[in-house]
Amino acid sequence: MSWKEVPDLLAVGLLIYAFVTVSRPAGNVMTRLWLAGWVCVELHFAAYSFLDLPGWGGVLADIVGTVALVWCATLFCWSMDPRLHQWEGRLLFWAMSIVYTFYLSLTSLQAVPNSVMVAAASLFALVPLAIVTISPHAERPATRWIAVGVNTALAIALLRWQFSPHGADLMGVLPLFAVYFICCLQFAFSKQRRTGGFVVTALGLLAWSLVFPVGMLFDLYWPKVDVGAEVWNLPKYLVAVGMILLLLEGQVKRNQHLAQHDPLTGLPNRRLFQDRISGAIERARQRQARMAMLAIDLDGFKQVNDTLGHHVGDAVLQQVARLFNGRLRRIDTLARTGGDEFSVVLEGPITRSEAADVASALQQLLDTPLSIDGHTLQIGASIGLAMFPDDAQTSHGLCIRADERMYMVKRNGGCAVQAG
Repeated sequence: MSWKEVPDLLAVGLLIYAFVTVSRPAGNVMTRLWLAGWVCVELHFAAYSFLDLPGWGGVLADIVGTVALVWCATLFCWSMDPRLHQWEGRLLFWAMSIVYTFYLSLTSLQAVPNSVMVAAASLFALVPLAIVTISPHAERPATRWIAVGVNTALAIALLRWQFSPHGADLMGVLPLFAVYFICCLQFAFSKQRRTGGFVVTALGLLAWSLVFPVGMLFDLYWPKVDVGAEVWNLPKYLVAVGMILLLLEGQVKRNQHLAQHDPLTGLPNRRLFQDRISGAIERARQRQARMAMLAIDLDGFKQVNDTLGHHVGDAVLQQVARLFNGRLRRIDTLARTGGDEFSVVLEGPITRSEAADVASALQQLLDTPLSIDGHTLQIGASIGLAMFPDDAQTSHGLCIRADERMYMVKRNGGCAVQAG
């Protein structure tokens, strides 16, 4: 066993531990595939520790170590497929993993007939093209054509040069370059947010793909230049750091969302609502226009909770939120500001009559009984309307005025709109 791989084994092991720790709160399919890829990298270093074994032991270690790198790249590619749950994405992953494994295994063996190598090289072009072609056109992500194009170029290059004087080197290097270059391109065209983690990961994948041809050039033309193994392994760690950054950035974004949104309905909460209404007032003041606020309280909701349970009450709130959101404009804000209370910011310019019409429309949405878990429920709404600048000059004053009018409706029996 070669002990020079031990530092990399320990380093990748620590990265896997860090990756598991960071990805645990958001353990989706993509992060699990990333984790599986890093386990393959650990297997790669473990297998390469036994390259010095005599006979078939060293050959098997070479095959396992090289193929582990391929499976890492194909797992990363699969994780970036926009439709990775579809059978076509799974089939492309398994088929290409097998094709790469088959070809690279042949390159490690002795006296393989040229006809077999030609057939194996042709599979790089034929297999992905066949899979993408049979996929339904409407469910065929454009990024899959990246795999088709690069693998076709790989097949052409191998058919042209695999029997050249440097063919033995090219047969091992070109497939590894191609599979990581595909990974880099698919990641670059993925829907990942363009953040620091994205840049580090993309550059790391590009460098990882270039390591193989650059390393071959050094072996051929500058054999006396001693480039440490840590230099060739640096791109791996860049990718690992980039992926961990992406997971951390995603967690920060989710935490920010949770801090400003109601977890049940996904609507803005009271904190974000206050920011929105303050912004709307400031814009209305600059334009010397009017804006409106609605305070909405559901009638009959407490009875639903008391008789049918909180799970039905939660479903009612979610359905009411969907109904209201579907009626409002995109520039307006609907927020859940209490247990069964909603608030609406109607961006100006808007008149009192127009705001009252919106309030009446929201109330009428609840005229039709709601069907929840086999129960037919009649929920009403009491709505208070306040206008800026007529009723109040500040967000606090506007909220107070709208609440007063909403509670006036409640005292009079509910299910109405108080506009002024």
